[in-house]
Amino acid sequence: MRLRIPLPVLTAGLLAGCATAATLLPAPAFAATGGRSEAAAAATASGGQNAAAPGGAVPKPLGPIVDAAPDTHTSVAAPLPPALLGQVQMGQPAGTAVQTTPRPAAKQGLTVKSAKAGASGAAAAAAAAAQSCTYGDFGSRSGASLVDFVKGSSTTCIGTLYNVTGTDAGAIFKQANMLTVAGAFKTLAASYDGTNNSGILQLVQFLRAGYYVQSYNAGAVGSYDSSLTAATKAGLDTYFAGTRWKDVTDANGIVLYDVLVLTDSANIQASYLNTYKQVLGSYNNSYNATPKMVNAVNAVLFAPLWRGNWNPDFVNAVAADTSLVTTLGNFALNHRDLMGTANAFLDVNAGNDLSRMAGASTAAENTAKPLIKQILDTTQILGATGSLYVHTAFQANQYDAGQCSYYGICDLPTKLADTVLPNVLVCDNRTLRAQALTVAQLQPVCEHLRGEDTYFHAMVKDNGPVPNQYGKTVTMPVFASATDYQTYSWAIYNNSTDNGGQTVMDVTDPNNKPVCVMYQKSWNDDFPGNIWNLTHEYTHYLDNIYDMKGNFTTETSVPDIWWIEGVAEYESYSYRGVTDTQAMTEAGKHTYKLSTIFQNTYGNSDSTRVYPWGYLAVRYMFEKHPADVYNMLNHFRAGDYQGGYAVYNGVGTSYDADFDAWLTQCNAGACFATGPTALFDQAVNGPTVTLTDRSVVTNSPAQITAWHWTFGDGTSSDERNPSHSYAAAGTYTVALTVTDSTGRSTATPSSVTVASGTGTGTTLPTCTDQRTDAMGQNCQRTGRARTAGNTDYMYVYLPAGTTTLKITATGGTGTAYLYYNDSTWASQSAFTASSTLSGTAQTITVTNPTAGYRYLSLYAVTDFSGVTVSTQF
Repeated sequence: MRLRIPLPVLTAGLLAGCATAATLLPAPAFAATGGRSEAAAAATASGGQNAAAPGGAVPKPLGPIVDAAPDTHTSVAAPLPPALLGQVQMGQPAGTAVQTTPRPAAKQGLTVKSAKAGASGAAAAAAAAAQSCTYGDFGSRSGASLVDFVKGSSTTCIGTLYNVTGTDAGAIFKQANMLTVAGAFKTLAASYDGTNNSGILQLVQFLRAGYYVQSYNAGAVGSYDSSLTAATKAGLDTYFAGTRWKDVTDANGIVLYDVLVLTDSANIQASYLNTYKQVLGSYNNSYNATPKMVNAVNAVLFAPLWRGNWNPDFVNAVAADTSLVTTLGNFALNHRDLMGTANAFLDVNAGNDLSRMAGASTAAENTAKPLIKQILDTTQILGATGSLYVHTAFQANQYDAGQCSYYGICDLPTKLADTVLPNVLVCDNRTLRAQALTVAQLQPVCEHLRGEDTYFHAMVKDNGPVPNQYGKTVTMPVFASATDYQTYSWAIYNNSTDNGGQTVMDVTDPNNKPVCVMYQKSWNDDFPGNIWNLTHEYTHYLDNIYDMKGNFTTETSVPDIWWIEGVAEYESYSYRGVTDTQAMTEAGKHTYKLSTIFQNTYGNSDSTRVYPWGYLAVRYMFEKHPADVYNMLNHFRAGDYQGGYAVYNGVGTSYDADFDAWLTQCNAGACFATGPTALFDQAVNGPTVTLTDRSVVTNSPAQITAWHWTFGDGTSSDERNPSHSYAAAGTYTVALTVTDSTGRSTATPSSVTVASGTGTGTTLPTCTDQRTDAMGQNCQRTGRARTAGNTDYMYVYLPAGTTTLKITATGGTGTAYLYYNDSTWASQSAFTASSTLSGTAQTITVTNPTAGYRYLSLYAVTDFSGVTVSTQF
C-alpha cells in the first residue's frame, strides 16, 4: 500500500481552557483537507510562444465537471502528448474529473425539476418549478426569451449543452445568442450579491458551454470575433469590480468557480493576473470548511494558469510582471501541509503550473527556477508528497528541459521508474517491473504470461507477427495500488489513469515501446500477484502484434470493439479457467442480440455492453462459428478492416436466434469453468448484509470445502453464510474465495451498499472529564461531527504501565479518517499512526505507549456526524 510519511511535528503552543492542560497540550492545528483525483481537461488557445505544443496538441476549453471514470478496463491507446497529458492529470476533488471531449448526447425531452445551484428561499422554490430541457428549447429562443430561459434552467440542464453538435449547436451557440447572454451576465454582475439568486451562474455556464462547443463545431456554430470577446470581458470586469465575489462561502464559491473558468474559456487570461493573485493569496486552511471556495481556488490553478501558457497575451503579461509566478511558487511551498489530505490537489496543481510557466518566457523562468528547485529538493518522491514532486518535475522536464540538470530531473521517467518500481524481472520479451512485488513474487507472473502466449496463439491461429510493425518487446509495470498508479504511471509511461490499467502502444511508430500499465488489488482477484487486469491487458498487446495491422485509429475504423475488448475478456477468463460471473448474469437477461453487439463502438456502448457482452459474443463465435472468426482475422491482419467487418456484418441477424438460445444455456451453467465458481446472494437490512453462498463446482466430483469472505472494511470471515454489520453507510467490495477438495480456488467480488451504519463500543460509559475533547480509560464520546475539511481534535492521558491503547471510531455517517500522535496534536499532516478506510469505521492500536498525554483526531474527508470515539487501555 502507499507509504505515508508524516510531515514535521507542529510547533507547540498554549491551549485556552484547563490551566493544568495548558502547559502540557500543544495548540490545535487547523490542518487542511485531503485526497486526489485526476482531472481531464483540454483547452484551446490562439497560438503563441507555445502554440506548437509537443506532440502537436493544444488543450481545448474546459468542459463540465463529471463523475470520475470507474475502475474498469480501457482500450489500447497511443501515448498522450505532454500538453494533453498534463491537463488530464490535473487534480480535482475526489470522485470528479473535467470532461475532455464531447460525449454522446443525453436523451432529449428531459424535464428538470431541480432548484438552481446556490439558490435559496423563494428563489429556490421558483427554480424548482418543472421546466423542459431540450436542445430545441434553447435553439428556438433569442433575446430576452433566451436569457430568461437560461436563468430558469437548472445547472444540470445547462450541463447537457456541452455535448450538442451539428445544427443544434449552431442554433444555440451562434454568436448573436452568445452576445445576448454576455450582455445579461454584465447586467446581473453589477448587482452580484454573493449568491445565485439571480440566475447569474446559468448565464456563465451557458457562455462556457458555447466556447467549448464552438471549439469542436466551428463549422456548424460559426466563428466568434472580437465583439464577443469584448462583451464577455465587460461582464467579467463588472463582476470583479464588486466585492461579494470575495465572500468565503459555498454560495459564492459555486458561482466564482465558473466565472474564473470563463476567463480561460474566452482566452482572456492576460486581463486577470491580479485577480488570480488575489484568489491564490487569500487562500488559507480556513477555506477547507467551505469546499466550493476550495474548488474556486482550484479553478484558477487548473484552467487559466495552465492553458494561458498557449496564449501569447498571457505569456507576455506574465513576463512583464512575474509576481504571479512568485505567488504561485509561494502557494506551492507554503501549502504542502495539504499533501496527504483531501485537498492535496491544490498544492499539486500549483507545482504543476509553476513548472509549466517556467517554460513560457525567460523572465518567468528566472523567477520560477529557484522555487521549482526548492520544491523538488525538499519533496519526497515516495509517500504522501509524491504527486507534488511528480507534477512539478514532469512539467519542468517538458517545458524547461534546458534546466533539467539544475533541477536534477534529466531522464525523469527513468528516475521515477527506478525509485517507484525497483523490482525488475526480464521474462523473455517482457520486462516486469513492480513496486511491491518482489522478484521472486514476479516469477509466477512470468510463468502465467508464458502460458498465455501459448494459449493465445492456439486460439487465434496466427502465422506470426503482422509484418512491418514495431513493438516486439513489452514492459509491464505493476504499481502497488490504484492510488500509486494514478500518482506515478502517467509521468513514466504517458498513459491516462482514469481506468483500471492501460496498454499503451502504436505499432506503426518505430519508436514504439509497448507498455501494459497495471496495479494490484487489495482483495483476491484470481490473478497472479493480485495484478488487476493482467491477462486482459496482455491480450491487448498480443492482439495488436499478431492480429491487427495499423494503429488504434485504423483498427477502430469499423465497429470491431466487440472483438478488441471481447477477445481480451474471453482470453482472460478462459485461459485462467475462471467463470465470468458477470457475463453469465448478463446472459440470463437477454439484453442484446448478437447483431447488435457486432456494431459496438466506444461511443454507443457502456461498460456492460463492451465487456461482458463482448465476452459473450467472442465466446459464441469461437464455439459456434470459428471459420467466421479466422476469416475476419485474416482481413484484419492485412489491414483490410472493411473486409473484416463485412464478414460479421454480412451475417446480419442470421445468428441471433441461436445466440439467444445459447445465452440461456450459458446462464444455466453450460458456460461455467471447470472447477469451483464463487457465487453468492446478498440481502441488506440497515447496516447488516446477509450473504448466502451458492457457489458451484462444474465438471468435477470435487466439493467446496472452504469459504473466505472479505467485506471491504478490513474484516473477513470463513463462515459459509455470514452476516456482517458495517459501522458506516457506504458501498463496499465483498469478495468470496472458495476452495474445493482438490485445493483449487477462485474468487468473485461484488458491491454491497448499506444505507446506515452501526458500530462496536456502544456499551462503554461516557468519558467523565468536563472537557468534551478529553478521552479517558475505557470510555467513549458520542455524537462527534465535523463538516468536510475540518478536524475534531481529542486527547487522552495514559498512566504508567499502559501496555495497549485501542482507539476506535464507529457509527454515524460520512467518511472520517482517524489519526494518532504521541507528542503533539494529531492531524493528517502530523501523525504516528492512522486509519483511513472509507466511512467512519476506524481503529488504531498502539502497543507499549509511554505515560503522558497522547493525541487523536477525526478528519472529515466528507461531512460526518453521529460518530462514536472510544479509548480502551
